[in-house]
Amino acid sequence: MSAVQRQAQPSSHYAEHLEQAQSVLTQAAAQYATPDGKQGALITQACSLGAEDVAISHLINSLQLDIEIFVLETGRLHPQTLELLAHFQAHSRAPVRVYKPQAQDVLQFVQREGMDAMRQSVALRKACCQIRKMEPLARALAGKQAWITGLRREQSDARADVPLVDRSDARVKINPLANWTWGDVWHYIGTHQVVYNALHDDFFPSIGCQPCTRAISLGEDFRAGRWWWESNDLKECGLHVKTSAQTPSSPA
Repeated sequence: MSAVQRQAQPSSHYAEHLEQAQSVLTQAAAQYATPDGKQGALITQACSLGAEDVAISHLINSLQLDIEIFVLETGRLHPQTLELLAHFQAHSRAPVRVYKPQAQDVLQFVQREGMDAMRQSVALRKACCQIRKMEPLARALAGKQAWITGLRREQSDARADVPLVDRSDARVKINPLANWTWGDVWHYIGTHQVVYNALHDDFFPSIGCQPCTRAISLGEDFRAGRWWWESNDLKECGLHVKTSAQTPSSPA
């Protein structure tokens, strides 16, 4: 059974949630236009190639919004994710930029700590995330005033208060699916026949790097498959951790 067959159960507020997301994205594209009138030039979407993000990218494309999309290719992504990335680049109306970590930084880290250093300690896992995600993210967001993410309140306790528009950091974060349920996301994907990551069919609700992501079992928390060897209160890579106004938060 596919993820669509299992999960596509829209909430009673789905129509309202969809209209809300379309409105938020359209307004953001207009608000962050450059003086020469190019829409979306100062805003970008962080696309992890998970279900929420491919739904948002589809909305951007279907609304014909000139919002750039970027993907962090960490060097440790699943083959299924890389396959989807190739398809995404070939078929997206909006430009898709791929950011990779600095090769020398990765090489030095692996030589010093080992290929699977993230399993040894939280500090080493975060150091790996810093090299493979945070540094490329900083380049992806350079010059942008706002960015779009797939954060939803339902994803975890840590994200329970996610607003549609978060102005708490220097760089505004737009979360058009903040109010959506998991069923809403899959109803949208199924209705619009959005191509999605095949890992979702194998019970991966949250998808990251291959060594840090596993399938979950019935009844487990939505993000139980991410860094499962760590305490639940530590399961963020830094992409959505609040920072000071001087250092804008930087997307998992």
